[in-house]
Amino acid sequence: MCLISTNTWIYKLVLLNFETQSTFNVNCYYNKTIMTPTNDLTTQQVHPASLGRRMLQGAAIAFVLILIFLLGAGEPNPDWGKFWMVRPLLVVPAAGAIAGVFIYFMDYLRIQGGWKRALAIALSLIGYIIALWLGTVLGLDGTMWN
Repeated sequence: MCLISTNTWIYKLVLLNFETQSTFNVNCYYNKTIMTPTNDLTTQQVHPASLGRRMLQGAAIAFVLILIFLLGAGEPNPDWGKFWMVRPLLVVPAAGAIAGVFIYFMDYLRIQGGWKRALAIALSLIGYIIALWLGTVLGLDGTMWN
């Protein structure tokens, strides 16, 4: 019940429940309360970049790193065959793309801020390094990783 005599006051009242956030205008007019729903909440986007973009970023970084490694490797063993570089140039970027998917799903934790953001960044970095290492081992198996 509003205890306002003749003036009209509009208050913003945010009601939270488990499924939605709703905003209501509370109009107090002659000691009667009228709640009308409004639609002026802004939602924070969970993912600043799309899944495909994260996968491309992960694959591109992995491709550049394995390319630098392979070009600086020197003379290959003649037993490896003529196209021995194809396998690592395909497998390592694929592992980087999978790590990009992991980074994409870490956005849920990253947007919460504070220590959760720091944890998400650390886990993303560790996950990317592990995926890159596994992809490098799989890609170079039988050639440089023998």
